[in-house]
Amino acid sequence: MARTFYPHEHFAPRPSTFNLLPFKFTRLNEKELLVNEAGEFLFAPTGTIQLLTDQTIDTASELYRDLKAKHFLYDDTSSPLLDVLAAKIRTKFDHLNGGTKLHIFVVTLRCEHSCHYCQVSRQSASRGEFDMSQATADRAIKLMMDSPAREITLEFQGGEPLLAFDLIQYIIPRAKQQAREREKNLDIVVCTNLACITDDILLYFRDEGVKVSTSLDGPAFLHNKNRPRPGNNSYEKAIEGIERSRAILGFENVAALMTTTAASLDYAAEIVDEYVRRDFHSIFLRPISPYGFAIKTRHRTGYQMESFLKFYKAGLKRVLEVNRSSYRIAEAYTQILLTKILTPHSTRYVDMQSPAGEAWSVLVYNYDGDVYASDESRMLAEMGDRTFRLGNVHKDTRRTIFTSDAALRMFQASATQSLAGCSDCAFQSYCAADPVYHYATQGDIYGNRPTSGFCIRNMEVIKELFALLEQNDHETMRIFWSWITGKSLQNEAIECA
Repeated sequence: MARTFYPHEHFAPRPSTFNLLPFKFTRLNEKELLVNEAGEFLFAPTGTIQLLTDQTIDTASELYRDLKAKHFLYDDTSSPLLDVLAAKIRTKFDHLNGGTKLHIFVVTLRCEHSCHYCQVSRQSASRGEFDMSQATADRAIKLMMDSPAREITLEFQGGEPLLAFDLIQYIIPRAKQQAREREKNLDIVVCTNLACITDDILLYFRDEGVKVSTSLDGPAFLHNKNRPRPGNNSYEKAIEGIERSRAILGFENVAALMTTTAASLDYAAEIVDEYVRRDFHSIFLRPISPYGFAIKTRHRTGYQMESFLKFYKAGLKRVLEVNRSSYRIAEAYTQILLTKILTPHSTRYVDMQSPAGEAWSVLVYNYDGDVYASDESRMLAEMGDRTFRLGNVHKDTRRTIFTSDAALRMFQASATQSLAGCSDCAFQSYCAADPVYHYATQGDIYGNRPTSGFCIRNMEVIKELFALLEQNDHETMRIFWSWITGKSLQNEAIECA
């Protein structure tokens, strides 16, 4: 029979008093969920909060020891290593270190697709006046390299960036040269629908170490409906492009993203199965964004957030079923939130950073040289609203961009620790605030939390994940930890596309 050994504190005299450390709480599934400033959590019996506030909790109980061990309270027998809690909190804000890491170059607005939910004001494939000039590219490269970050990601977007492939060829060697001179590591990604891809382009990407990200909205009937193009063959083009890209670049250098439209809502399982059929190991169940052309077509593509949440839960259920059959595929949004819930680490996903990642973690250089706080704020500008324009590459420096009124307003409106409706929320450590989203949907950068689609989505998804965590099912937890650690269900190293 195994004997349990307790630390010497277990046998120490019972403390006469204790003090509370900062935490928040909520009721969840007939229990009280406590969350501290570092994101550590504890499911406690109903009435625990009352016992703590009344100072009537049994200091010899297992519950008291759990609360003490997880930094919800301290007493005169507490370890002097409370600095560990401070270290965990610092780790949560690690995304603020180093400055802007993601730099998006919009090299053209031209595109040969006519997607109903497109977030940008696309232009026809022949409208060359909507391409970035070499002079603008040179200035954007310099601003990118002025970031103090040592790890830089250069992402090409459009429109369809491959329609300006000559400009991509102009930018890459110059960006690499400056990265070497400034001793920075440079990752390069091209976001493309793959319809224009050729072996020559792929061989160039292979030689330059460029990764590809594309769109895959689900099976053929759904992808072709969401992403029309001449010939009604966007799905066939995408699948052909994915296979060719993998053959030349390698599986690990080709990723895909989907967007949920009204047409997608009844096909969560089929969308997941399509990603499995195409041998992807990650899927991001993303809602449609309320920007750009998507607003004009919302009567066809839009839906209420409650409908998306039903879709998301069905999709997550299917993802877990597939994992239980030993095929590893992670749901990316769940993975991001679980990392924030179960570890002290921050996330590189800018939409879930506090203060928000817009401007601080990502900058967008538009084809005309204007600089925006995020891709979403650039989309608003294409609709005539330049509220989040930070400057222009030909006139501004990094200093003037980050001290602009637009940047300072965003930083102020995106720290959940000081926002009404966020500062006292139990999920504040895991969530974020998105000033651009709230401005676009509510006309106010601070937003109103009770009616915010962003807040409704995150609250419900986090509650769903906590319900699964409370069940503590061994197989589910094994799957979740495999997503966080990057290990497969068979404990083999599998790279996520």
